Amino acid sequence: MNPSQLTAAIFCLTLILIASGCTDPKETPLETASEQTTPTTTQNTVTQSGQNLTVHFLDVDQGDSILLEIDGKSMLVDSGESDQGKVVTAYLQNQGISTLDYVVATHPHSDHIGGMNEILNNFQVEHFVDSGYPHTSKTYENMLTTIDQKNIPFQVAQAGQKIDFDPAVDIEVLNPTKTYSEDLNENSVVLKVTYGTTSFLLMGDAGLETEERIMKAGYNVDSDILKVGHHASRSGSGALFISAVSPEVSVIEVGAGNDYGHPHAEILERLQKASKVYRTDLDGTITVTTDGSTYTVKTEKTGTISSRNGTYTSTDSTNEESETPSSAKSTVYVSDLNLQDEWVQISNTGSSPVSLNGWKIEDEGNKHAYTFQSYTLNAGTTVTVFIGKGTNSATELYWQLDDPIWNNDGDTACLYDDSGKLISKLES
Repeated sequence: MNPSQLTAAIFCLTLILIASGCTDPKETPLETASEQTTPTTTQNTVTQSGQNLTVHFLDVDQGDSILLEIDGKSMLVDSGESDQGKVVTAYLQNQGISTLDYVVATHPHSDHIGGMNEILNNFQVEHFVDSGYPHTSKTYENMLTTIDQKNIPFQVAQAGQKIDFDPAVDIEVLNPTKTYSEDLNENSVVLKVTYGTTSFLLMGDAGLETEERIMKAGYNVDSDILKVGHHASRSGSGALFISAVSPEVSVIEVGAGNDYGHPHAEILERLQKASKVYRTDLDGTITVTTDGSTYTVKTEKTGTISSRNGTYTSTDSTNEESETPSSAKSTVYVSDLNLQDEWVQISNTGSSPVSLNGWKIEDEGNKHAYTFQSYTLNAGTTVTVFIGKGTNSATELYWQLDDPIWNNDGDTACLYDDSGKLISKLES
């Protein structure tokens, strides 16, 4: 079957699924918010049910998977790559979940739906929500085939609709629109989740195009917790959009040492100036629990808990042997790399100084290494490490090498902590 035939086949299968999923009105998971064409610009206010809403941002390496739970109900948004399907399945089963009230596929890239067949075959799924944009991949075709075989009610999300997940939780679809983009990422299902006065914005892989469209449409994107779009790549998280969202917490789902350079240093810096940033590559699975008024954030790897009032405490952690808490490490990153002038910059955007004693900077292929000696990077400061010879100061350090090391045709600077763990990576 050639690509055009596959596209046609998938399109037809999508239409069949839509038709079969709408035969019983009681099983229709999406409702049009109103007949108006312009969305409301006021903050949604939802009555709290006395239950906690818990949102799990699962560590699925370079991919997305998010679990929402409240009052015995559960919704899964994306499932990571195919090799992460078992990871997601095990996590859900550990939560005591056997039935998923909703499964949402934000868009058909494999790092978001690769593990979906594993989910569909291990859990009873009451409703499946898709972006509706057909994709000529075997992964997407297999997913649709399984949905069809299991007769799972299937709906296409569209901006302005709402998902009837729980009476106390307002879930509004902000994207995609009726007219699809040529870019799969820009067709991502974007969800605004509101419980009481606490709100989440789940961006999928949506980028600048979608951000502009959502703001132009008049949606209220102001949210407490932002699931950053497209793994914090340069294709999204525009300055105006982040200002409009004004998140207190930003969550980046990203794989350690990935080949894409995610998160991008510029975007990371923008998010860190606006919010407290958590990353699955550094923090593991990140869990946000809210009663609708307050919320707490707990991370798998560090046990760090933060609350709405901005205070941070640390519970028992498996990383006690490290002198620098991982929550502090997440604020230290490679912020710039100049291949021609042979220097690299390391920044600390946190509120506390971080000891870099024993930390290393290495180039691509780990051919050269610079080790920090008795150096502390103060909060809100940057240090520049030059390749050549010179006198060290608080803001400038020297590798003391005679020859250049950075490849002017392209290179990567990697920052490792004193235990050898990759903390940050920047390609230039």
